[in-house]
Amino acid sequence: MSDKPKLAMFWGASCGGCEIALVNLHERLLDIDEAFDFMFCPCLMDTKRRDIDALPDRGIALTLFNGAIRTAENEEMAHLMRRKSQFLIAFGACAKGGAIPALSNLHAPVDHFASIYLDNPTVENHGLIFPQTETSVPEGELHLPAFYGTVKSLSQVVDVDYVIPGCPPEPHQIWNVMELVLQGGPLPPRGSVLGAGQTTVCEECGRRKEDKKITRFYRTWEIIPDTERCLLEQGLVCMGIATRDGCGAPCPQANMPCSGCYGAPEGVLDQGAKMVAALGSIIDIDALKGLPESEITAHIDKVLGSIPDYAGTFYKFTLAESLLKGTVRR
Repeated sequence: MSDKPKLAMFWGASCGGCEIALVNLHERLLDIDEAFDFMFCPCLMDTKRRDIDALPDRGIALTLFNGAIRTAENEEMAHLMRRKSQFLIAFGACAKGGAIPALSNLHAPVDHFASIYLDNPTVENHGLIFPQTETSVPEGELHLPAFYGTVKSLSQVVDVDYVIPGCPPEPHQIWNVMELVLQGGPLPPRGSVLGAGQTTVCEECGRRKEDKKITRFYRTWEIIPDTERCLLEQGLVCMGIATRDGCGAPCPQANMPCSGCYGAPEGVLDQGAKMVAALGSIIDIDALKGLPESEITAHIDKVLGSIPDYAGTFYKFTLAESLLKGTVRR
């Protein structure tokens, strides 16, 4: 095996987009290959679990762990990669804050299984068969990892050295982090967010910003927004005001609102709460002055009611690490 320091990448509960983002480094992968022995990535390589077990503790220089912790296998691999790695990085929004997998924290596992195996219009399951953790077959016993009632972020089960946010992280930010490691210089304090900025997406968004007075919110299919004016001012729920910068604002550039994948800005504890507070301050209530409190409340409820999915809008990428965590049922 090569004497070069070892690089690994593992996925938990995630979609595989983080692996694609790494591949999108294109020719810079050759620089990484020159500096590292890229030796474990189940999505891209055929290295086995036993090969990792055989390594000495801290035998891997750097592990990029993407994906949330949904199953017992995810947690087991998180502990294994922590033990085998000198640096363990929560890579991407799922590892950092649970992201879309963690939205399932709003429902119990039994509800998920019912939706998938019983109530799905494309499924015929007359025997009401559900996955079992142990099943006997002629060849022996088959085992599935336990399906947890709560999705967690990586840092909620093991110590994490650094975080690279994004869904997925932008390739140029991945390269900035890898270049920092390759240069061998001093690294930021452990726990730092790498490959991102310190403020909000609004700071790097070039759209024209004026007074924000919202009378209603629109879903993206309901209007064709002005390509130069702030999307939030046009009534689209753009999370840029409550999202860490560093991505380059590609979504607003494409005339789509920011969905918040880089997580909360520096110093903000809860991204969803930050966004709700921001929206509360920009709803236009000037015309309501002097009206009874009940009418004011009804108007505000109507405005907020045009947002169809509060959790999926405000906590799409951060529910696991938020103050809410989700509605935990077992």
